[in-house]
Amino acid sequence: MFFTFRPSAADRRLFMRYIDLYQSGELLQRIRTAYGRLRSCDLCPHDCRVNRLAGETGICRSGALPKIASANVHRGEEPPISGSRGSGTIFFSNCNLSCRFCQNFPISQFGNGEKLSLRQLAEKMLKLQRQKVHNINLVTPSHFLPQFLAALFMAIKEGFNLPIVWNSNGYEKVDALQLLDGIVDIYLPDMKYAQDEPARAISGAPGYARVNRLAVVEMLRQVGQLQVDEEGIGIRG
Repeated sequence: MFFTFRPSAADRRLFMRYIDLYQSGELLQRIRTAYGRLRSCDLCPHDCRVNRLAGETGICRSGALPKIASANVHRGEEPPISGSRGSGTIFFSNCNLSCRFCQNFPISQFGNGEKLSLRQLAEKMLKLQRQKVHNINLVTPSHFLPQFLAALFMAIKEGFNLPIVWNSNGYEKVDALQLLDGIVDIYLPDMKYAQDEPARAISGAPGYARVNRLAVVEMLRQVGQLQVDEEGIGIRG
């Protein structure tokens, strides 16, 4: 289900709510809160409690710096995401799941990619915006939530204003997702399993069914049903 919406320039500003959060200081506060959680990491349901700021790693095998495999114009997503100009897709390396069937196995399980500074990640977002993509599409970003927020802060200073797509595996905590309220415009989560045992056996995801459904309910609370513009491009939802 989706709804067509024809936004004026002023209306589009309503969808870029993260700019208001930036101007009010709320975005900076959320960055501090998110980074605080990295000291005893509890960002995802695994609750590894490692100090990622000190270089320790847990199940996602990720430390303090963001790591990406690619940042490119992608035309293979769903039509409301890719549209006519493509989606600015950033593939993050590593994952908090270990799905045996992962189509991006070298990225998610072997960790293929390169570590970036926050400034470099912000520059990737700005470069994609200059390439006229419809949105920035963050693929498997959950374990780098604090780093994304910090890079977004830097990018906004340089004029960044695209919709944000959170393209995740759906194994997420509600209180972590709440840090994204007003920042993410479009959620694109997986719903992989309806039962816990196959989730644990195949993806290393204890309690996936309940965790996933609570996460999707929170996503829906934040952004509602999909809304598209006159060209059929997703704006929010």
